[in-house]
Amino acid sequence: MAVAGFFSLLPSVGNAQEIYDLKRCLATGLERNYDIRIVRNEQKISENNATIGNAGILPTLDLNAGYTGSLNDRTDISAEGTPTDITGIFNQGANVGVSLNQTIFDGFRMQTEYDRLKELQRKGEIATRLAIENLIANLTAEYYNHVHQRLLLANLKYALALSNERLRVVDARYGIGSGSRLELQQARVDFNADSSRLIRQVEVVNTSAIILNQLMAVEDVAQKISVPDAVIEPNLLLNELSLWEKTLATNARLLLAQKNKTLSALDLKAVQSRYYPYLKMNAGYGYTANFYDVPPATLNRQNTLGLNYGLTLTFPIFDGMNRRREQKNARITLQNSELETDRLELSLKADFATMWMAYQNNIGLTNLEKENLVAARENYEIAMERYKLGNLSGIELREAQNSLLEAEERLLQAQYNTKLCEISLMQISGQVGEYL
Repeated sequence: MAVAGFFSLLPSVGNAQEIYDLKRCLATGLERNYDIRIVRNEQKISENNATIGNAGILPTLDLNAGYTGSLNDRTDISAEGTPTDITGIFNQGANVGVSLNQTIFDGFRMQTEYDRLKELQRKGEIATRLAIENLIANLTAEYYNHVHQRLLLANLKYALALSNERLRVVDARYGIGSGSRLELQQARVDFNADSSRLIRQVEVVNTSAIILNQLMAVEDVAQKISVPDAVIEPNLLLNELSLWEKTLATNARLLLAQKNKTLSALDLKAVQSRYYPYLKMNAGYGYTANFYDVPPATLNRQNTLGLNYGLTLTFPIFDGMNRRREQKNARITLQNSELETDRLELSLKADFATMWMAYQNNIGLTNLEKENLVAARENYEIAMERYKLGNLSGIELREAQNSLLEAEERLLQAQYNTKLCEISLMQISGQVGEYL
């Protein structure tokens, strides 16, 4: 089978309907990805909650209205003991008014609550940023994985073309009686093995495209996409000291841990506010009307219109030692938040050191594999010439071909691994947004 004819039987990965470069992938994902849309809505909730009214600083004003009625039978007994029965007594009452309530002082609890709501708002902003950074990192890594898999596919097509050329030479020799059937069959086995690898690689490329579409929340996840990048070029100029300084200053996970520590400190302050007296004010203005069916004396209706007001001072003396217990727990929680921040910083330091070492090693591997690829290509060209002259066996040619293919794959893998290390370093230092 001719190699061109075989390619026509493969599922198409080149006739893409859409062209996506990295920037378009990221822009589409940030606009459509469901996780990003959800976390942005959660951020809006925290923004809506960060008000002085929600903290209890503003007064409350209520409009009240009511109606009451009673229907009774009554028996009046005079001093002489004479009873008088009165039935169907229908008394009514109605009221309408406004009431104002204001907490004047509660041990700084309201101010602490407002500070807590503002911190939750900032925490929501950082959580949104963390989700965006994770999406950018995942999308960028999958984008370059797709590029990587396409490059591997191109190498396998090239390897299949080499196997096809070998099969053609052996078939020509066998046709004129100068080649063995064993060698012809071995060439066909190797050709079919390369064909099988190529088919499997087509599946890997299509799967990577589906994952990209899913991350971008594209409705047609099975749509064919094409990427313009034909090579993977990692950034070889990253600076270790600069990245680590940025990690300590802008890492989203570390900033979230610091916000949690601040919130724990505010919770402790809120508990301590219970040791102070509380002062509250209330005022009201309203109208009340009472209607009497059987009035006392000559009164059958009573109207009241006026203002009422008051102050309430509360000083907690003893509450079962709950304030003391809550204060102890709040201090422990604050201590745990501080320990969590320190633990996270140590974890980031370990991750950064590991990733930086991998980044440098893969740069070295990339340079080494470039040299190996040059030697492997030269070695295969020499082997092919000797094979055509009959001075080299098919097995030896196959070894040279495999060496060439493996050298190409190792170089691609080293470049891809370097890119992944770069993405991880940019993410951990809070700089992954530069890919936008």
